[in-house]
Amino acid sequence: MKHADAATLDRLEDLLQALRSLAGAAALREKQRGVFYRAGKAFLHFHTDPAGLFADLRSGADFERFAVDSAPQQQALLAAVQAALGPPTVR
Repeated sequence: MKHADAATLDRLEDLLQALRSLAGAAALREKQRGVFYRAGKAFLHFHTDPAGLFADLRSGADFERFAVDSAPQQQALLAAVQAALGPPTVR
């Protein structure tokens, strides 16, 4: 499975924008397009293969793979990222 290229990330641009705007997203650093780090560790990145598009999200010491071909799959990823970032802080 190879990392997503620019054309693939173009197809996921709406998802990338949604990720950048999540509550707590300030804790993320997008070192290169579509590759997010948190606290200096790889946190989220995208892959493509003949089976479709996938995101790998850090879950503890390992990564959990999410299919991201459809809107419902992308919403599931967004929910998992938000859960990993924690609830928004109220000031």
